[in-house]
Amino acid sequence: MTSSTSDGDRFFKRLADSLDEHSFVKLVLAKYRGPEPDLLRATLRRIQVRDADTLSFVYTYRTRDVTRNMPLADGLQSLRERAVELFGHLHLMTRSEDVQLMVSKKGQQTLRVAAVEHEADDAAGAHDREKHRFVDIARPFLTDLGVTTPQHQLVPAMARKWKQINKFVEVLDSALKASPLRDAKDVRVLDFGAGKGYLTFAMHEYLHATRGMNAQVTGVELREDMVRLCNAAAQRNGMAGLAFRHGDVRTHAREPVDVMIALHACDIATDYAIDMGIRAGASIIMCSPCCHKQIRPQLLSPHPLRPILQHGIHLGQEAEMLTDGLRALLLESQGYDTQVFEFVALEHTSKNKMILAVKRTQPRPVDEVLAQIREIKAFYGIREHCLETLLAAA
Repeated sequence: MTSSTSDGDRFFKRLADSLDEHSFVKLVLAKYRGPEPDLLRATLRRIQVRDADTLSFVYTYRTRDVTRNMPLADGLQSLRERAVELFGHLHLMTRSEDVQLMVSKKGQQTLRVAAVEHEADDAAGAHDREKHRFVDIARPFLTDLGVTTPQHQLVPAMARKWKQINKFVEVLDSALKASPLRDAKDVRVLDFGAGKGYLTFAMHEYLHATRGMNAQVTGVELREDMVRLCNAAAQRNGMAGLAFRHGDVRTHAREPVDVMIALHACDIATDYAIDMGIRAGASIIMCSPCCHKQIRPQLLSPHPLRPILQHGIHLGQEAEMLTDGLRALLLESQGYDTQVFEFVALEHTSKNKMILAVKRTQPRPVDEVLAQIREIKAFYGIREHCLETLLAAA
């Protein structure tokens, strides 16, 4: 066995090497013996905050989590200075090794190193990279919302929701990096139709803990019981800047917004949400539409495609494509770069389309886009599109 006086040095060298070599997965500090009676453990992950390498310290207390981010070098120095004094078990997980430093109450240090099987590690590492970058499955709010058990294990029935949560934050992550909000310190978010708040909580966690932004995230929901449930969960988890309101997108008072979200807003409620986002100056608009009713009856007039559209499934698909395609073009005409894509696979949800609009940093001529809108409407005999009407209103 190596001498106890050098085991701590060897542990921290392995930690520094894993960070340098990008093999670091996470570090868990347990058996806390410091002055804070409710602190259970600390979990450290490597993240990017405004493109800077950062160590994210998540301190898990009995009733809440507290996140503190530190530059990589400062975080490593802090660990060297205080970790052995405050914790009796330091557990480093890398792509190739499982390294543990046990510290007795008398200060004796014992280092244990075990190799990790590459095949298993690759699978675990891939899963961990997803958690590291987006949402940590150990976050208490996920237990509060029923996504995980008290032991932070995924509830099997929530597997699809968990995939949706991570995909949503992945899309938001990419949008932020491409938007005028890339280097912003403050961000205001409105999430219409927040429901039980799965994505709203995850969004706040990502913006606040991962990106280090001062995030004011508001979920708007018609069901008052859901509003009460979500506000109580946010308070229990100490998530400052996260709040839920009772309301409807059609009557919600206009306010400045940086990110506007409307997932599964029925029919023209999506148009009202997009219109509000545009008028509020949102840099990012994310919608997952459903129930495309407005355009559908307008396609039944005499038309060369009528023999095809007489089949209900074709009529519905055509109405959905035209409604969302025109929404994307109308957003382009308002100064956004727009994408329409599959949000998550159909096997996870039938409502799987997303419209993502990111405000351009440089203006572009829109005459061609407006001409395309006119041509499409004329070809299909579309008399009215709700979003177009809303945008034309004074």
